[in-house]
Amino acid sequence: MRGGTGQLLAGRYRLTDRPEPLRALAVDDRTGESVLLRALELPPLLTGGQDPDGEVSAQADRLVRRVAAVGSAAPTRHPRLLRGVGAFVEGELLWTVEERPGAMTLADLVAAGPVPPYRAAELAADLAGALRALHEDGLVHGNLTAESVLVCEDGAAMLGGLLAGVAQEALAEDLGGPGGRRRYDVRATLVGPVAERWPLDGGPAGDCWALGVLVQRLVTGRSPFPDGGVPELVTAVRDGRREPSAVCGPLAPLVERLLQPDPSRRPTAEQVRRELSALLAGAPEPVDEEWAARALVPRPDGPLVPRRRGRGDRGGRGGQGKRGGRGGGQVEAAAGDGTGRPAEARPPRIPPALLGPLLVGGVFVLLVLGITAVVLFAG
Repeated sequence: MRGGTGQLLAGRYRLTDRPEPLRALAVDDRTGESVLLRALELPPLLTGGQDPDGEVSAQADRLVRRVAAVGSAAPTRHPRLLRGVGAFVEGELLWTVEERPGAMTLADLVAAGPVPPYRAAELAADLAGALRALHEDGLVHGNLTAESVLVCEDGAAMLGGLLAGVAQEALAEDLGGPGGRRRYDVRATLVGPVAERWPLDGGPAGDCWALGVLVQRLVTGRSPFPDGGVPELVTAVRDGRREPSAVCGPLAPLVERLLQPDPSRRPTAEQVRRELSALLAGAPEPVDEEWAARALVPRPDGPLVPRRRGRGDRGGRGGQGKRGGRGGGQVEAAAGDGTGRPAEARPPRIPPALLGPLLVGGVFVLLVLGITAVVLFAG
């Protein structure tokens, strides 16, 4: 796509930055809202080979109406769903429009490194709630990927990409038919080797399968399936050839059930949300950053001094994790004094604020005793 800041699309969306290929940030001149535009290239047979200023062909117009219908049917006020604004065709591109608050994509977060399991559980719980809302309204998302999820400043995850996914599936069906090899080839070109987009089945169970793939990607930084190319990926999914879910730590049992080949054995989005809520309720409490840094001390070469277990000793769980600010990592607890804090951080027996008064009082007592002794001796 050519263009730059200030260019107006569909007589309404003004670009706010130089666009990336098939993607642009803009402001809706009618509402003043920030939006994200995603584009699909339409072959000449859908646009009639017309010039950019020509009228949209009937087939392209049908795609726009199909995408818009899903956007109208989707929940509009769910706190974890990005609102799809609509779609339009301009030139040989089909654009979908979605609200775009200030946030980073989950793909950017994963690119910085694996996400700790309890932080991944928080994000997954948000996404499960968004999927539940869609499923209750009879809709399927079909485009749950790290690129379609935003992570806001407060740490909450918001699910987008609904209209873009609908546009891709509709175009694949229009060009390749309802099924068969041709549709597979078109879809492979549009979607690429993204594991979350290739479940064995569709519907709500397919969305939950994609959530399982995404959770394992968050925790490990990679897909559980080989994703070098679409044929290799699809074959691995069909054969169940993937990295074991055990790498997901406390999330392993849930991920294992989400990735079951039999859709009837997978939990629903609501069941996933409830299970994650229970897991988070029993998660390790946040710890202070400075304490965590001090707790990571080298183990001494000599034998450790035995200590008795106190009420604060959790048998090794005391320093297990941190989730402050809906994020954070896990820390290892060093041996302490049974109170949950390392020995170096033990507070002094006398608070520093009392040292001065105690010293003055001691001097005063000694002075009184001295005077009393002199009087007694002189008398």
